[in-house]
Amino acid sequence: MQHTKIPILLLHGALGAAPQFDTLKSLLEPHYDVHVLEFSGHGQQPFSAEGFSIPVFAGEVLRYLEENGLDFIHIFGYSMGGYVALYLARHQPERIGHIITLATKYNWNEATAGREVKQLNPELIAEKVPAYAKVLEERHTASDWKEVVNMTAILIEDLGHQSLLRANDYAQIASPCLLMMGDSDNMVSFQETIEAFKALPEAQFAVLPDTVHPLEKADAPLLAYHIRRFTTQKI
Repeated sequence: MQHTKIPILLLHGALGAAPQFDTLKSLLEPHYDVHVLEFSGHGQQPFSAEGFSIPVFAGEVLRYLEENGLDFIHIFGYSMGGYVALYLARHQPERIGHIITLATKYNWNEATAGREVKQLNPELIAEKVPAYAKVLEERHTASDWKEVVNMTAILIEDLGHQSLLRANDYAQIASPCLLMMGDSDNMVSFQETIEAFKALPEAQFAVLPDTVHPLEKADAPLLAYHIRRFTTQKI
């Protein structure tokens, strides 16, 4: 008897786009019905008239599920994508299965946001890291990459003023969650990841060895292994 593959959705991070998942997607496709969504203002998607924020991106995921006839889905979210996944699990629990996050920043306040925003200056990126500026230009074809960077800075500044997920929100998330982080990630702290892990009712925590923040540098077969291992555990 033919078993239908379980659907899984891959969500990219800030300044990210769908093609970053090409390797991981190919590793997951034998086992899952793999979906990749680009948030508005990223990659080939124009900016949304609704705005550029976590709730707007979460709404785009729900719309995607509706359009594709998916009433229930697992999510792998990288960095900001993981934050969107947890926000969805908090507000639309019946639609979300297992959540796996990698390199997601959980602790947003004015200090942590301020540090991130300093890095998000398009002129500085173009001057100091031209190779990265070129990557961003090639990645974001629907909009000016500098505008994407500026909008991301505003989104993070807003999160710094008003975090959308606090300890009491995590405590109300029913989805089983696997929080992963790299041992050499300089953007995400062990402390904040462990605090979120402890606040979530049903969570696991994994540290990936020799792993920095950028998704491209993560070990894709190791990620695929953790995703498969976790999603095959019973809900």
